[in-house]
Amino acid sequence: MKADHKNSDNKDIALVSIPGLSIKMDKKADFVQLKAHGPLKKACAPFLKKINQRLKEEKPAFVDEDKVIASTWLPPIPSKPFNRLLVAETQIALGRYIPETVSFEITRNCKCNCEHCVVSGGEGDLDIETIKQAIDDVLDMGAMVIVFTEGDPMLREDIYELIDYVDKERAIVNMYTPGTEMTPENARRLKEAGLHNLLVSIYSTEAEKHDAVRRLDGAFDIATNAIKTGLEAGLLVTMATHVSPKNIDELPAMYEFARELGVHEFSLWESVPKKKDDPIISNGDRQKVLEMYHRVNSTKGGPRIFANTYFEGEMLGCMAGQRWMHVCVDGLVKGCPYIPFHYGNIQETSIKDIWTKMRKDKAFRGQRSTCLMQEKEYLQLVEKIPEDASKPYDIDKIQA
Repeated sequence: MKADHKNSDNKDIALVSIPGLSIKMDKKADFVQLKAHGPLKKACAPFLKKINQRLKEEKPAFVDEDKVIASTWLPPIPSKPFNRLLVAETQIALGRYIPETVSFEITRNCKCNCEHCVVSGGEGDLDIETIKQAIDDVLDMGAMVIVFTEGDPMLREDIYELIDYVDKERAIVNMYTPGTEMTPENARRLKEAGLHNLLVSIYSTEAEKHDAVRRLDGAFDIATNAIKTGLEAGLLVTMATHVSPKNIDELPAMYEFARELGVHEFSLWESVPKKKDDPIISNGDRQKVLEMYHRVNSTKGGPRIFANTYFEGEMLGCMAGQRWMHVCVDGLVKGCPYIPFHYGNIQETSIKDIWTKMRKDKAFRGQRSTCLMQEKEYLQLVEKIPEDASKPYDIDKIQA
């Protein structure tokens, strides 16, 4: 990835300077590269090697004279949130795990009725002060990516206040929406509030198939309009989809559609089974995703691809309970959106203490190249949840 900066002064830019470690961005070479110095250099070397390889071999989501956005799931380079990522990865290399990404379900309300929705049952949403306190706490813990999700965050009137509340010196903010509430005015407000990236899911290039997933007539046109409106407002926009055995062969056509729309990134997430016999993508399917990922990202023009098949597979491993924490709409906390067990409620326990408890679970130890929910042994644990029980289920009742 070439350092195409109009005002390049050919000097290293200091990113991180902490006792035992300094990291600089080298703009003198043909490619942007990160270099570490100091006694802690070896600790962060594996992560820097992976980042540098991606920076050199893959096209970015966005470049201008001030910054490079390698992926819409990463903070800009250079930026203070990216510096925090480097520090966090150094800490993780030393065994001190940090929830780099924290996702928040902030409302149950949604005009869609998707079968795959993971939002908790019940009634009511967390009040804004509880959410703000949790945001403050996870930022203090080192988080640098905050995600607002399920049902439709734009149906919560204070979404703009919540986006604005996140300290942009410490974290970027991403938001998922099916797009039903998107208007030019709302897109402008998202931009002004400081939204880093707008994510809109598309499940097929065929409108009828997408509408069937959303269980909402006209959902495809609504989603494509939201993407176009977000782009017109100057937002970073990602078209996202779930990869399953059913749509694996549709991905090339979906990428071409993402190119036509002009999004910055096409984000691929492997579908996750909810129970033992649910279908999951095969290793052969994963190879198709990885081949497409590498081919597209090494080709000029068009949006880049983000694939958790690579990011949570070959690069970092499953992030659940290690680099990721998910807060449900009722305040229960999970290792990621897909795991059906909770470790406490932020209305009763500090999120810092919940993270400490989560980190003691042996399921979140060691690097795994596939989603925890795709492992038969873990799904056997999921099968122990009583059929009539609400989810997420209290992990203490399973492990007692």
